[in-house]
Amino acid sequence: MTDALPTPEPTGLTGYLAAEGFEADLRAELGDVTQEHGRLMLAPGPARPMAWAQNVWHDVVRIPIASIGEGAKALRAIQRNWWPYAPGLHRRTSLMVEKLPKVSAKPQVFGQPAPTAPLGSFTLLDEYTLLAAARCDSPFANGECHFVEDKVTPPNRAYLKLWDVFTRLGVAPGKGDLCLDMGACPGGWSWVIASLGATVISVDKAPLEPRIAAMPGVTMRQESAFGLDPLSVGPVDWFFSDIICYPERLLNLVERWRATGLVRNFVCTIKLQGETDLAAQAAFAAIPGSQVFHLFHNKHELTWVLLDQPLGV
Repeated sequence: MTDALPTPEPTGLTGYLAAEGFEADLRAELGDVTQEHGRLMLAPGPARPMAWAQNVWHDVVRIPIASIGEGAKALRAIQRNWWPYAPGLHRRTSLMVEKLPKVSAKPQVFGQPAPTAPLGSFTLLDEYTLLAAARCDSPFANGECHFVEDKVTPPNRAYLKLWDVFTRLGVAPGKGDLCLDMGACPGGWSWVIASLGATVISVDKAPLEPRIAAMPGVTMRQESAFGLDPLSVGPVDWFFSDIICYPERLLNLVERWRATGLVRNFVCTIKLQGETDLAAQAAFAAIPGSQVFHLFHNKHELTWVLLDQPLGV
């Protein structure tokens, strides 16, 4: 006869794991945090879209446990794959992980699809209480999409943001696509786009790094992204922007191009100056069909995406 496992107790809460260093932003965005455990914030009700959440824990349960072994058995009874978030009790958490099936967290090779196996998350509130969620938004451990980096070819580390967004969304430009890279200098994003086989028009007052400008498929327009006439470009499959500017100015630029009906897909970085501008964030999120999120490789900035827009005014 085996000992009965503890019964998971529904909490009625959703867990939101803040991007590291941006806990205050998530707290302000949520507005109704009832508990905090390090970067993990719990709020009542089902999950809501939260840009500053690096991972979302759905249907959080509380599990009373008498031992490390019992905790591991209780998790295995729910599903196979688990990853810890451990703001404290590090040794006890490590011992529990040793009793769970091994989960690989090797850096992602860009171009490979994101993992598809369900990955639950858990944390120890104290020695005898687990919080766990079998279903989480991110397929990566604690929402951290690490890559096998190219530390030689790209001109800066901005390329990781595009790798991140393409892996997250499961789509990317390719051969036959025409792309705009606004504010392209020194060329990190243009390098990614051209490496995928797409054609890219790089727009910036400053020149691209010469070896990026010389890549097949790259054309440089050395002018202001804000002054560029959409009709001088025509229809494009992808509009990219990593321009350093105030969110309102980027929003105006995006709305001008959206109004032309010339762009199918948008991927833009919302650069935040000083305190986070929640109103500007909300203005981007209000654009129908779009998403706003904080990539693992974003700094004090967000990524706005709008995909599959029909061409034509």
